[in-house]
Amino acid sequence: MWIDCEMTGLDLSKDKLIEIAALVTDSDLNILGEGVDIVIHADDDALANMPAVVTDMHAKSGLTDEVRASTVSLEEAEQRVLAYIKEHVPVAGTVPLAGNSIGTDRGFISRDMTALDTYLHYRMIDVSSIKELSRRWYPRIYYGQPAKGLAHRALADIKESIKELQYYRRTAFVAPPGPSTSDIAAVVAELDTQSGAD
Repeated sequence: MWIDCEMTGLDLSKDKLIEIAALVTDSDLNILGEGVDIVIHADDDALANMPAVVTDMHAKSGLTDEVRASTVSLEEAEQRVLAYIKEHVPVAGTVPLAGNSIGTDRGFISRDMTALDTYLHYRMIDVSSIKELSRRWYPRIYYGQPAKGLAHRALADIKESIKELQYYRRTAFVAPPGPSTSDIAAVVAELDTQSGAD
């Protein structure tokens, strides 16, 4: 389950959730369905108090104008996202939430969309964590990653995150079907020996 949000800033104490998108993929990262992308109305005060960098970003993407024109409430957006998710994930808490720096999005979802937050699994797959590990362990993979489009729109950002995880799966992870059982046992034995020596 992939979710991305756009907000008026990153401060949970004052900023507003203004766009949310969701896509579901299977375990091989194939997208299931069209997804959902919803622009949520916010008042002019919320938009006027955005940091300059966020104001510029949302103006360039067209999101600010769409937010002003939207009549969708947080509650309606939550119900539409849940309806899409339930089409593909009928049992709550069975699929981890995925995205880039997804903890930030999860914070706004937890604050503003409690039914959605409750439906999601508590575990999360954060592509940015894999990126940071690649930067440290496999610099060639990190520096060779596909360029990001930097659309700063929720659905486009999800599609980029899926593409990014597909890239890391093919470059940083062991190719399917993975290591043999004996290879796995050898790694476990080596790690157990190392931890026993400490």
